[in-house]
Amino acid sequence: MIKKAMLDKKIWAVIGVTPNKDKYGYRIWKKLLDHDYEAYGVNPNYDSVEGKKIYPSLKDIPKQVEVIDLVVPPNISLKTLDEAKELGIQYLWFQPGTFNEEVIEKAKELGFKFLDDDCILATLIKLEKK
Repeated sequence: MIKKAMLDKKIWAVIGVTPNKDKYGYRIWKKLLDHDYEAYGVNPNYDSVEGKKIYPSLKDIPKQVEVIDLVVPPNISLKTLDEAKELGIQYLWFQPGTFNEEVIEKAKELGFKFLDDDCILATLIKLEKK
């Protein structure tokens, strides 16, 4: 149910975008763009990837983000939760390896709707095959 709600949202932020085409931070962001999502990359280490602006933080994105996809270590995911809450973002998609018990507990406490047992990249690839 949450998964369908997220897939229906069109404005996403991918935390951990990278220019390295072999990494999930790049592949997930690119796949969202290929599926006509408005996907904003967030990574303070890069100004742009493939000519698209990459934002240092969520608050720098010029639109109201609907879903955050996290492709970062759990300690970064944990820091992202407060900023996401401040910005009124409700949906989080934790990629495998981006969370631990502390992250999940805090996400629950803050009232987020989230997935932590699925991969958006695999989901979008499956949709392509239908």
